Amino acid sequence: MKKLLIAALLIVTASAWAQTTVKVEDAWVRGTVSTQKASGAFMRLTPSANARLVSASSPVAGVVEIHEMAMENDIMRMRQIPGLDLAAGRTMDLKPGGYHVMLMDLKQQLKGGESVPITLVFEDDAKKRFTQEIKAPVTALGGGNAPAPMKAGEHKHH
Repeated sequence: MKKLLIAALLIVTASAWAQTTVKVEDAWVRGTVSTQKASGAFMRLTPSANARLVSASSPVAGVVEIHEMAMENDIMRMRQIPGLDLAAGRTMDLKPGGYHVMLMDLKQQLKGGESVPITLVFEDDAKKRFTQEIKAPVTALGGGNAPAPMKAGEHKHH
């Protein structure tokens, strides 16, 4: 009986070790002006095993989507994507001008010095979902390395 119990504990422990985790670093959200209804969240994601960022949510936004910026016919366009594949051990940068988490229908102005709670939802190779809670500091307008904010409703650049 003792051997069976030890074997069962080892199996449970091994499966806990095998669970995919995603290291989130350098998260930040671009500050907004009072009339602005959208902003971007940026971060570095490094998964322990292959994973996919499938969605996100935040209490400060009515809608949260995963977006990419891409050149189409010499115009930079932003569009929603269904998910973002993350390769095991490789860091994916979510940054201005590339992949990012879009916070839309903002419920309040995002001011420098505040932080924004964001729940990231990932899926592993077995399609098992897991979440990660982060708090992303808001970068003040005109401060830090954050580019100028996008105007509300502005989704393409020339």
